[in-house]
Amino acid sequence: MSPQHLALAWSVLFVAALVGGTALRLWLAQRQLRHVLANRDAVPAPFRASIALAAHQKAADYTVAKLRFGLWSTLFSAVVVLLWTLEGGLQLLNGWVSGTFGTALGGQLALLVAFAVISALLDLPWDVARTFGLEARFGFNRQTPRSFVLDLVKNAVVSAVVLLPLALLLLWIMQTAGGWWWLWAWAGMTAFSLLMMVIYPLVIAPLFNKFQPLPDGEVKARAQALMQRCNFALSGLYVMDGSRRSAHANAYFTGMGAARRVVLFDTLLQQLTPVQIEGVLAHEVGHYKRHHIIKRMGMMFALSLAGFALLGWLADQVWFYVGLGVMPNLFAPNHALALILFSLMLPVFGVFFSPLAAATSRKHEFEADAYAAQHSDAKALGEALVALYRDNASTLTPDPVYVRFYYSHPPALQRLERLGALPATDSPAMHSPAAA
Repeated sequence: MSPQHLALAWSVLFVAALVGGTALRLWLAQRQLRHVLANRDAVPAPFRASIALAAHQKAADYTVAKLRFGLWSTLFSAVVVLLWTLEGGLQLLNGWVSGTFGTALGGQLALLVAFAVISALLDLPWDVARTFGLEARFGFNRQTPRSFVLDLVKNAVVSAVVLLPLALLLLWIMQTAGGWWWLWAWAGMTAFSLLMMVIYPLVIAPLFNKFQPLPDGEVKARAQALMQRCNFALSGLYVMDGSRRSAHANAYFTGMGAARRVVLFDTLLQQLTPVQIEGVLAHEVGHYKRHHIIKRMGMMFALSLAGFALLGWLADQVWFYVGLGVMPNLFAPNHALALILFSLMLPVFGVFFSPLAAATSRKHEFEADAYAAQHSDAKALGEALVALYRDNASTLTPDPVYVRFYYSHPPALQRLERLGALPATDSPAMHSPAAA
């Protein structure tokens, strides 16, 4: 097949994947929207004693609002991808950057930076609308315009300090390492990822939030006793001021080896009892003890190796560039172009593999729940999950197909059934909106 025919076939395949993937996303969102609305006016029977009708309806309305917001965001993203590729946006940007900064290493880096800045500016209105529109409407946003802008500035500075040297290193490897550059690039990115797991909680995260040692009390005593029972080493227990930005609650482990630390959102401490927090922490420990972290890292590194190998091959194919609306440089490097086109291509085709990743994640969540049930109070963990679903306005009635495609965590009913921790039987008072 001639290069022209290969380029045309690649264009057709790319457009088909983009249109098909976008249509699939919209169809799934519509399914979820209809299913949630159809169940809006009745709390599922197992939850009627613990979730008020008003809270259930708020979760439905929040879910529907997010879905509708996501519909427009999905369409916008698809249009942006087309504008960058077949409509000549990247070709135009590359022409301007190469004419201004040249095509050597500095010019290649300038192209990556220009693309990143424009992409961030295109995303900014959506971030503003999500934070000060959607999240604020449902009472979750606690950011001020000032803190929002300050976060933007901090993100820009951190990105420049961390990602610019990384991008320069990657471009240098692509330029100097020969035909096997992709293997060296993968090794460099893997090392960087491991390094960031150590640096992020110690250096970067404190730039955005305050982390205070968990004060003495029942929560700390229970957490320390749990870690001892599970033979789980930690460098510390911390409370993060998550309430500065959002009313959503969360907890997470971060770091590697003996440098692992537990971080609890201050909102979580406000919403859950000590025994419930212990159950949440036992679930997180379960991810480590069931080797989910190692498995996920191994899968991530394997997929990134395959991705770099594919990029190494595509970067030498003229049809790869031409089929996506870009004329490659004939007498200059095309490394930045290859990286940008690959980053635009991956989500287009990756959407079709989402169910595999989601199914694996849900399986791990069930396993972590089972571990938590063995090392803490399963009933308390179930109560914590119900409280988090309620306080975070997470729907209890998702569409089953949507769940299989997107959900990284099993729906509430499935988790509680596996735990043997379904809430107590019906309480008539909880049906009244006034009981919320």
